[in-house]
Amino acid sequence: MDGPEGSTGQPGPADRSHRSSVSSVGARAADVLVYLADDSMVPLAVENLPSLSAHELHRAIREVLQLPDIALDAFALWLVSPLLDEPSLQFRRNVFFPKRRELQIHDKEVLRLLYEEAKGNVLAARYPCDVEDCEALGALVCRVQLGPYQPGQPTACTLREKLDSFLPAHLCKRSHGLFAAFRGRGAKAGTGEQGLLNAYRRVQEVASSDGEREASLSPHYRAYLLKCHELPFYGCAFFHGEIDKPAQGFLHRGGRKPVSVAISLDGVHVIDCREKHVLLGLRFQELSWDHTSPEEEESVLWLEFDGDNEGTPVNKLLKIYSKQAELMSSLIEYCIELSQAAEPAASQEAGPTSASGSSPPPHQRPQLRRQGSVVCSRIQHLSTIDYVEEGETIKRVKPKRTTSFFSRQLSLGQGSYTVVQAADSLEQG
Repeated sequence: MDGPEGSTGQPGPADRSHRSSVSSVGARAADVLVYLADDSMVPLAVENLPSLSAHELHRAIREVLQLPDIALDAFALWLVSPLLDEPSLQFRRNVFFPKRRELQIHDKEVLRLLYEEAKGNVLAARYPCDVEDCEALGALVCRVQLGPYQPGQPTACTLREKLDSFLPAHLCKRSHGLFAAFRGRGAKAGTGEQGLLNAYRRVQEVASSDGEREASLSPHYRAYLLKCHELPFYGCAFFHGEIDKPAQGFLHRGGRKPVSVAISLDGVHVIDCREKHVLLGLRFQELSWDHTSPEEEESVLWLEFDGDNEGTPVNKLLKIYSKQAELMSSLIEYCIELSQAAEPAASQEAGPTSASGSSPPPHQRPQLRRQGSVVCSRIQHLSTIDYVEEGETIKRVKPKRTTSFFSRQLSLGQGSYTVVQAADSLEQG
């Protein structure tokens, strides 16, 4: 399976304008434009487009780009449109492609395409990153675009002019107007460019056999991807959604907050689009889920997980409003099926070789454990429904639950999601 063709997930960096991938249609032929992660296009003259399969189109793209066979698994065709009107056809990373296989890729062009897509997600803050990680990733972009670091070139002040090429926009503290005029060229560099420059100095060089700069970029593409693998939502599919805000003030006014729902083979993450941090991150073993269709009420994806309410164990329900709820539910189910099918094979394989040459155990991934990291869950910022079980009934707690509403979860015996027993002291509502 190539991947989720026809997906209408969040638009990526190639969706900066409304555009169609079919530029002209005749009785027998059409010019199809396929967008790559770096926003470049691959034009294809296709005969009898309505009868062309996704697999045949995928093969045509690989032939034009001269990609090896691994590209069949590494990339998928995505139909993406912000308004579901005229979708663009994109050649992007396959959400079902395991990270352990990605690290076994040696083809320079495949690595470049994966790097460009990951870089676009980091710069657009679709992948929330801590400042230290943004600087480390930005330093690798500097190496790719500017070459090896040379003392005095560039300076922090010169980096400032195109800082948004290396760091996410919310970390680019630019000065404008009157203050910028007073600051002048000789002003002290901001923390963003100085931190980036320091990280650029630390980028290690890898000697190439022929001495050409271009030939030495593959290790830096790989280093960028390896750093991104530390992010728990790397390689995911993104979807638009909204969640309820916690009630605030005397009138308990809430409203809704826009979020991105990131789904991958590793689990589900709910990301605050404005604050650029994770609100909730769950492995599939830690959740139950279901969705309600528009016929029943507003289209909603429900996530259920363990938590506590004032120190008491409860089950929490998070309600995600989205027109893509059914699609998200189906993707969760399919990711679980793929993960379970891949576990026996993965356990017999040797782990991917790291940059240092060692081979870590399968599934081992460096964990980001900084206090307050943007990739850590912020359950206290969520408006959830808490429940416990009392006798044979399930009652809502004021503000607290146990038996799952949902039967859709990882098979029993494989997960850590548990049933919470009610305490006598709980206030029921």
